[in-house]
Amino acid sequence: MTKHKDEYRNGGHNGPATVNFHNEEVPPTRALIVHLSLRNAVSENSDQQRTVDADLAEITGLALAIELEIVETSIVSLRQVSPATYLGTGKVNEIEQLVATDDIELVVTNTQLSPGQQRNLEKIWNCKVLDRTGLILEIFGRRAQTREGRLQVELAHLAYQRSRLVRSWTHLERQRGGSGTVGGPGETQKESDRRALQTRMKKLEAQLEKVKKTRGLHRKSRQKVPFPVVALVGYTNAGKSTLFNYVTTGNVLAKDLLFATLDPTMRKLELPRGRKVILSDTVGFIADLPTQLVAAFRATLEEVLSADLIIHIRDIAHQDTEIQRVDVLKVLGDLGVTDKQRSQMVEVWNKSDLLDEEELLQRRNLLERTDNTIIISSLTGQGVNELLDVVELSLGKNDDILTFSLPLSQGADLAWVYEHGDVLERTDSKDGTMAQLSARFPSTRIEVARKKFETNNLN
Repeated sequence: MTKHKDEYRNGGHNGPATVNFHNEEVPPTRALIVHLSLRNAVSENSDQQRTVDADLAEITGLALAIELEIVETSIVSLRQVSPATYLGTGKVNEIEQLVATDDIELVVTNTQLSPGQQRNLEKIWNCKVLDRTGLILEIFGRRAQTREGRLQVELAHLAYQRSRLVRSWTHLERQRGGSGTVGGPGETQKESDRRALQTRMKKLEAQLEKVKKTRGLHRKSRQKVPFPVVALVGYTNAGKSTLFNYVTTGNVLAKDLLFATLDPTMRKLELPRGRKVILSDTVGFIADLPTQLVAAFRATLEEVLSADLIIHIRDIAHQDTEIQRVDVLKVLGDLGVTDKQRSQMVEVWNKSDLLDEEELLQRRNLLERTDNTIIISSLTGQGVNELLDVVELSLGKNDDILTFSLPLSQGADLAWVYEHGDVLERTDSKDGTMAQLSARFPSTRIEVARKKFETNNLN
């Protein structure tokens, strides 16, 4: 086991103290990070092996997102997984000593533990244990700002908690009577609690179904507006929100934190040649995203499915950028993103400002052999204008040009053409009564335009 004692204690990685109900300062929870690495393991979605340093940095970032005081980090290399405790007996005992010596209150493991493994480790170490899924759920619980986001987080929490009820109660064998709504004679507390969880989950699912219908209505409303939707996706902390703020002058939280953005945000944006779009900033993806979260946040993530163009933001300076790319594409595939959407997707290599000259030159050489890709820095703005040009050209591939005549007396229709299309050519008749127009319309407006001007010598 490789130990990194005090590495974060003096490096500004201590969480801030909080204030309790009595206005007393409460110190942050003292935590031990345990990175569990199976030897020769590769990513589920890639034939490349993740770097231990990058994995450790990621789980550390997740822990910092809930303001833990990281007292120590440990890297444990495993040949195989123990069904009872995930780690072998020797490593379990070694960590038990660390927990006791350093007054550790919480152990965070960078893997998903079974309920039994989590329960056994908590008993042995005599402290709370949080696995990767539980940690991500904690972050989402703190980040959710909208009612929809809070509903989705609670549903995900309950789905996770349901399989761990055996750990959550110390009075499992206590029997309740058969009166009232508690249940039949002999029902255990565990069974009652599981039933209560199931009831609450069904209520949340019904509420989220209403949210899904509302989102569907909003999407239909947007279809009546001539603005295509451009969705930003990417690995968490790749710089989506920084780019979003740069081009829209928005105020989305953009910090060097994992999952800084949770609730989706939309803004209208005018591209360099005048085309207007709706830009959507979404929750960041991550490796091994808990299935509970994917299911609970599906209504939100489905906004990506209705997008006219997807922009995949990558942290090109990250040492595991290629593996992160595969992870994002895997989640998009699971969501049901179509082959057409993927083929038209624009890939953005962000954070070029973190590369030295040699690294930047290497990336630019790779760029020449890659389609629909551009390198930028959303922090400095370098390359962002070129990106907006690429977005405009990509959206323009689905445009269609219509030629038709229109009486100049129909001022409202003429104004509609200029508002919803791009007038390429206009010739007014000598008597000033008619206008011959050639206009380009986006895919979102082309059928409306055809119906509107089908009696106007449409070509």
